[in-house]
Amino acid sequence: MPDDATPTPTADPAFLPHYRYLRALAYRMLGSRAEAEDVVQDAWLRWQAADRAGVENVRAFLSQTVTHLCLDRLQSARARREQYVGVWLPEPLVDEDFHPGPEVATEYAQEVSMAFMLALERLSPLERAAFLLHDVFDLDFDEVARRLQRSPASVRQLASRARQHVRAEHVRREVAAEEGERLLRAFGMALARGDLDALARTLTDDAEFLSDGGGVVTAVPKPLHGAERIAKALLGFFRLADWSRTRFQEVRINGLHGWLLHDLNGTPIQTLALEPASDGRIGRIYVVRNPHKLQHLKPGAVAGAG
Repeated sequence: MPDDATPTPTADPAFLPHYRYLRALAYRMLGSRAEAEDVVQDAWLRWQAADRAGVENVRAFLSQTVTHLCLDRLQSARARREQYVGVWLPEPLVDEDFHPGPEVATEYAQEVSMAFMLALERLSPLERAAFLLHDVFDLDFDEVARRLQRSPASVRQLASRARQHVRAEHVRREVAAEEGERLLRAFGMALARGDLDALARTLTDDAEFLSDGGGVVTAVPKPLHGAERIAKALLGFFRLADWSRTRFQEVRINGLHGWLLHDLNGTPIQTLALEPASDGRIGRIYVVRNPHKLQHLKPGAVAGAG
């Protein structure tokens, strides 16, 4: 059979209705778009070999398969991330409709925000699975117990512990699109003018700057804290760089306003996302420069690039 005729998950009419749901679950479990795609592909291969006559609920069967594949990967991922060079951030989702159902935009932004994904990283694999399946994907505890092959009481406890950790590290806050756009404009104008005071005023006093280069490209190795320190560092980077061969594209990154930077060929160089704080200023800046985490943003694939 020719390669272009080889079946794929999205060409399987029995699998396609569940594809986005499964991919969304896998991304939230793993924090990696590439690994989420691999897991869904593996789940589809298992679906091909399954005795479908014995499957009463296709989505439950597939999501249980994806959950267990993710749990297997999380065990090795935790070990890899202990060896990760510098700050680890999840792979950015840029201008993507990457959610399983008709959630409103603010709800979607909360569920894939960088802060939320980082909070999930602090959980054990089973805590993460129980919390996501119940609190994000709205499954009752009996169903979660079946999928994790644990008792309902144990998954309740897992989800409760996870919820406490997530709430301690991540405060849900709905941000109007106009607020995000305003902050991005003010931030960009101050940066372009080289105005240190104006740039610092866009940031909270305890603002945090996180940059992920993965040891592959240059990045700030540790988080930076404080408005003035971050503003000075940003202006220093901005002045040293040659921007004649770089293009800035305004995008939404994991639900946050920011930029995708790419070269003249459309190859992504980095993403920068701004997280608003409760006082209307920027509380966190997330920069992903690791090229391995930008591979899914193929040259010219993002609308409006160039």
